[in-house]
Amino acid sequence: MSAIDDLPPLSEVVREHGLSAQKSLGQNFLFDLNLTAKIARTAGTLAGHTIIEVGPGPGGLTRAILAAGAERVVVIERDRRCLPALEQISAHYPGRLEIIEGDALKVDMAAIASGPARIIANLPYNVGTQLLVSWITTETWPPFWSSLTLMFQKEVAERIVARPGEDAYGRLGVLAGWRTRSTIMFDISPKAFMPPPKVTSSVVHIVPRENVLPCRLASLEAVTAAAFGQRRKMLRQSLKSLGRDPGPLLEQAGLEPTARAETISIEGFVALANALDNSATG
Repeated sequence: MSAIDDLPPLSEVVREHGLSAQKSLGQNFLFDLNLTAKIARTAGTLAGHTIIEVGPGPGGLTRAILAAGAERVVVIERDRRCLPALEQISAHYPGRLEIIEGDALKVDMAAIASGPARIIANLPYNVGTQLLVSWITTETWPPFWSSLTLMFQKEVAERIVARPGEDAYGRLGVLAGWRTRSTIMFDISPKAFMPPPKVTSSVVHIVPRENVLPCRLASLEAVTAAAFGQRRKMLRQSLKSLGRDPGPLLEQAGLEPTARAETISIEGFVALANALDNSATG
């Protein structure tokens, strides 16, 4: 019996179903149910929301989410070996857990939500950033989700929350900061996982901004790719890869030609993206 419910401990579940984490799927199973409960609490009130979890594996975090009071949980798992373990959890919480076998990158999560949603996940390392970017660049804003509570490698988490002037500040920090507010809530030691990864993990809590600076996503991605692609160079040099004279763009955006990408605020990049659009239509 575990500390959060009367289902078997995860170690027993894994043995019963012959599960082993697969590197090709970016899996690292989190066995500590006290930690999974902490992640679930970090997401805030779960009642009244659809909770979407990606990559539940044997269901440690799933169980914590259900034990915390979630009324509707939808898990998306591509590893069919894990489905019997998840079915056991579904039987223990009748009518509250839905299981989708599939690739989270291909699932229409907005359609699943059908109302307010929170996404809570120990994301597979190999697709975590890609999933995050898809959630924060969705065309409809505010998005279908009211919060994201996600586990990443600590290095990735630091890139998400980074601000101008910090070493980790780059394209991901600009994109995340433009549309969301993000906070690293706590770190998790490699020892908490099976098998232990080589890096520390961090749980990041992300909420959408209500008032987002107007900007075309494609243009913001273009200027940040150019600027951070040669981040040690001055903007007057790095922005030449945009295929036009950077001088007028920088002047319109109110940025110094001698500045470097890591010093530019999100507002500055938005102004630069809008200047790029204006130059194309002018």
